[in-house]
Amino acid sequence: MNAPLLVDAHHHLWDLSVRDQDWITGPSLAPLRRTFAESDLKAEADASGVTATVLVQTVTVADETPEMLLVARDSDLVAGVVGWTDLTAPGVTDTLAALRERPGGRHLVGIRHQVQSEPDAEWLLRPDVLRGLRAVAAAGLAYDLVILPHQLPAATAAVSELPGLTFVLDHAAKPPIASGGLEPWAARLRAFADLPNTVCKLSGLLTEADPRTWMVPDLRPYTDTLLDAFGPHRLMFGSDWPVCTLAASYGRTLATAGELTDALSGTERRAVFGGTAVETYRLET
Repeated sequence: MNAPLLVDAHHHLWDLSVRDQDWITGPSLAPLRRTFAESDLKAEADASGVTATVLVQTVTVADETPEMLLVARDSDLVAGVVGWTDLTAPGVTDTLAALRERPGGRHLVGIRHQVQSEPDAEWLLRPDVLRGLRAVAAAGLAYDLVILPHQLPAATAAVSELPGLTFVLDHAAKPPIASGGLEPWAARLRAFADLPNTVCKLSGLLTEADPRTWMVPDLRPYTDTLLDAFGPHRLMFGSDWPVCTLAASYGRTLATAGELTDALSGTERRAVFGGTAVETYRLET
């Protein structure tokens, strides 16, 4: 990717000596059971020409977000942080303000919750959650959605309720690529994309395919749907590193995204691989 600005809008870091990542279970995820530091990411990013990144939360632990802000403060690569806070807490407005005042707080660009793990498919429509989302909007932050296909209708309703908040759909709501099914994911995704305050990440698709046998043609029906639904100016590339390493190296993940968008114009590709992320998250690059 030859571009003056190349942004990886979605990756993670964790230190197992600080905190366990209790979601890393079973033999298929065993390669992830180690510490992944900013220095590890920087080596991969530099080799691929990536100039800025967005660090995204992994656990619903309040201490993780201040830790990530410190990483961003001390990094010349991490330009933004999507953290976590309890949206249902009465003091969420004050908590967001306090995060902004912490060291590295200017790098806070968004909030995320593991909605995919909520048993209530309409969790996003709870009054206390909507109140919290309004606080996110008032703070000038984006809201990352990590959801599954069956949760798209509730997400669409929440987006409609909050036109002043930008919702960023992580991993395209995890379509069933391994099974080859498009519906009802595609129809639900299009309804979500019809709302103007939505953006989507071209991320996480390799691990929704078969991590061992995937090929680019397996992914193309899904990325074509994303491009048609959102357009390149509402899509942004994210590696989902280090999770992507279950299926491909950092470099191959980026190259695959380039191949899947090879029909776009230069201007459109610059949006997907940089411009959309900078605009959505108001990144200082």
